[in-house]
Amino acid sequence: MNYIIKNAALVNEGATYLASVVISGDKIEKIIHGEDSDDFSRWRNHSIIDARGMYLLPGAIDDQVHFRDPGLTYKGDIATESRAAVAGGVTSFMDMPNTVPNTLTQELLQDKYDIAAEKSMANYSFYMGVSNDNIDEVVKTNPKNVCGIKAFLGSSTGNMLVNNEDTLIRLFSEAPCLLATHCEDEAIIRRNMEFYKEKYGDEASSNIHPLIRSAEACYKTSSYAVELADKFGTQLHVLHLSTAKEVSLFRNDIPLKDKKITAETCLHYLLFDDRDYEIKKNFLKCNPAIKTEDDRKALIQACIDNHIDILATDHAPHSFEEKQKSYFSAPSGGTSVQHLLLGALELANKGIMTREKVVELLSHNLATLYKIDRRGFIREGYYADLVLINPEKGQIISNDKVYYKCGWTAYSGMELSNSVSHTFVNGELVYHEGVFKEDFRGNRLIFNR
Repeated sequence: MNYIIKNAALVNEGATYLASVVISGDKIEKIIHGEDSDDFSRWRNHSIIDARGMYLLPGAIDDQVHFRDPGLTYKGDIATESRAAVAGGVTSFMDMPNTVPNTLTQELLQDKYDIAAEKSMANYSFYMGVSNDNIDEVVKTNPKNVCGIKAFLGSSTGNMLVNNEDTLIRLFSEAPCLLATHCEDEAIIRRNMEFYKEKYGDEASSNIHPLIRSAEACYKTSSYAVELADKFGTQLHVLHLSTAKEVSLFRNDIPLKDKKITAETCLHYLLFDDRDYEIKKNFLKCNPAIKTEDDRKALIQACIDNHIDILATDHAPHSFEEKQKSYFSAPSGGTSVQHLLLGALELANKGIMTREKVVELLSHNLATLYKIDRRGFIREGYYADLVLINPEKGQIISNDKVYYKCGWTAYSGMELSNSVSHTFVNGELVYHEGVFKEDFRGNRLIFNR
């Protein structure tokens, strides 16, 4: 079906302005600036949506999710979590390789693309994983249809901790596309873990999580990754920054398109700090750990001043029962892909950053950094991945209103000022006020590299 979105406030490329958008097929055919004259006779076969009073944004792109498919689908799967994504205005996602089996061969990588083609309501891409002994497979990765390579330079699932020096040198010198890293020092974490296990045993609470997965552990490995990238000219993207100290590793004095080394943080690092463990407990337990109020404030400022270019979720569901275990037994990871866009817009509603900056962090910069083909902006000829935001319809997040298979979120109880009214993926209206186009499937992302 074709659409005309009339009289929306477009938030796009650093400005907000009144316009109407014509969607024909899967693309944006025309952007008509100013209030419409009600003359759309050229497009008689288009359905009209009156968006007066609403904001029209490019769909959000989440470059870090764990949708648990294949192998861990009791926690979540591509069908359920992509459904939650589009309900929250996320129209494209990039999924991590620590599934079961780990995505360590090109064949296993293709298996995930095949699953997504059958199940995903959003557009999708998947990272190729790295271990100490699969570098020959890694360098086969096609940069034109794979978002990147993911290396866990810290503890991870299965055989994915990369700590062999020869492997690291080959990885940083031969990576055929963007290299995304999880940076925490394994030795520091193990030392801290042993100390707190001996001190608290089974009585340990989640309050010690940022002491075990400390700022020291993060900085030691992220600074080492930056050093290697500088040496070998790698396109390095350091994921989920969680400390103030790490911000200094990244430049803000050159355009994003010219940066070789970039950083991402996640929504939970901007909205929570270590005081929140008292109430949220293990539901706030994630890796790297959420740290201090000073870290939170520094990360927000780093997003504003372009030291950090990307805001994502690290969406990583676990069952409710798993999260209720004792601290040392409960797994790390949380859920937020349904609330990324609206949660970030709360920062704009509170005057902390602008709506234009939110769109930059969630859409424009992803398209620029990953060189995604014709997405991330509202432009004529681009794919119509669009979100209409209703600023007059607020909500309170609750576990009984999430679409995640696991049925919970640490954001439960948070008040939001806005809601997602419509989500378009490739020109199709896939979500509208709680109703999904269930038979729709997104496309594999393509990269202009």
